[in-house]
Amino acid sequence: MFEKILVAHDGSEGAARAVSGAIGVATRHGATLHMICVEELPRFPASIEEVVEDQMDASHRYEAVIAESKAQAQAQGVSLSTHVVAGHAVPAICEFVQREGFDLLVVGYMGHSALYNRLIGGTTDRLVEYAPCNVLVIK
Repeated sequence: MFEKILVAHDGSEGAARAVSGAIGVATRHGATLHMICVEELPRFPASIEEVVEDQMDASHRYEAVIAESKAQAQAQGVSLSTHVVAGHAVPAICEFVQREGFDLLVVGYMGHSALYNRLIGGTTDRLVEYAPCNVLVIK
């Protein structure tokens, strides 16, 4: 049913659970598994150099998350390809899903208060709404 799966990881506990769930789904379906980490950019960067520097910092910031996720996947016999991109989480992930042709996006659920969700909204909620593929939310 699923051939190409993308799991989003932001370093949170919910995202770590999503990786475990995505590995299980990839195993059951014989699917390829990819992971994306998005380094949030400032809304108004001062220069292109600031954007490039943020991208380089993101690669280092996610090294431990990537290493842990790859080890977990390898232990289950699954190959995990990783991608670190700069941008704003929801549009960056949705564009990546569209461009690379994923048929399942796996995300973690990070509970916030009802007030937080009403005022700011959750990344997971927006991904469920805007992603151009099926979305599996792992609690």
